[in-house]
Parts: sequence; C-alpha cells; structure tokens
Amino acid sequence: MLIQIIGVGKLKEKYLVQGIQEYAKRLTPYIKFQVIEVADEKAPDTLSEAEVSIVKEREGERILAHVKESAYVIALAIGGQLWSSEELAAELDRLGTYGTSHVVFVIGGSHGLSDHVLRRAQQKLSFGRMTLPHQLMRLVLTEQIYRAVTINKGTKYHK
Repeated sequence: MLIQIIGVGKLKEKYLVQGIQEYAKRLTPYIKFQVIEVADEKAPDTLSEAEVSIVKEREGERILAHVKESAYVIALAIGGQLWSSEELAAELDRLGTYGTSHVVFVIGGSHGLSDHVLRRAQQKLSFGRMTLPHQLMRLVLTEQIYRAVTINKGTKYHK
C-alpha cells in the first residue's frame, strides 16, 4: 500500500521535519509512505472572503495536481468524522482488503481546503474541534498512520 500526505507549505521547523522522518523510517517495513509539499499561496495577513477563496482554489489546484485518479482521498477537515486510532487502522485495513492500494491524506493551508479538494475526497477526517497548525498536523497524522499500521500488524507500539 502507498500512503501519501499532501500538505500545503514547506516545513521549516527542524523538530517537525525530524519527527516526520522518524515515523516515515518506521513505516518502511510495512508500507510505502510519502509526504508531498505544495507551495502555499503568498497573501497578506488580512484577506476578504473572496481573496481567501482565491487562495484556497490556487492551493487546491496544486494539491489536486498530485492526486492520481485511482487514489482514495481523505481530506482533513474540521467538520469531518472523528476516528479513534483503532478506527483509522480499521479503515486503512478495509481499504487495503478491498483493493485500494493508494491512499492520500490532504492537509490544507492556513485557510483550509478548497471546495474542489473537498469534493474529490471520499472521506473527511477531523482530529477534533481544536485548531492545530497545519505543519504540526503533518507530524500528528504521520504518527497516527504509523500507529494504525502497527495496530493492523499486531506490533507492540500501540497501547
């Protein structure tokens, strides 16, 4: 199985990069794993609603350019489903069992995801009502993917 995370913006914080690299290394015996960064749209701090929409659309185009037609897309969205680690593991297992070998998780930029990206997603996943920086969310999601894989493999990591 190939699992990708497509995220808006380049990670600059060394601790986030190192954390993701560590979990990516741990995933290598089990799955193919990639993180794809797409450029964020440069914009001033204060934007009108119309300008926010334009930013999300441009970032969304960059995201969708990396999504293969056969990929199963799970968008991270505040209004998405809340899953436990076990439920994420069960969903990845279900997808793999029924022939989905390519899963893409999408994390938007600071303004969220475009409607086009949300419509392309087969599922929407939320990590709760709290707002987390999208850069930190990449690390959290990578850890949860690793946890889900270890649950499915029956290793000791998950407790």
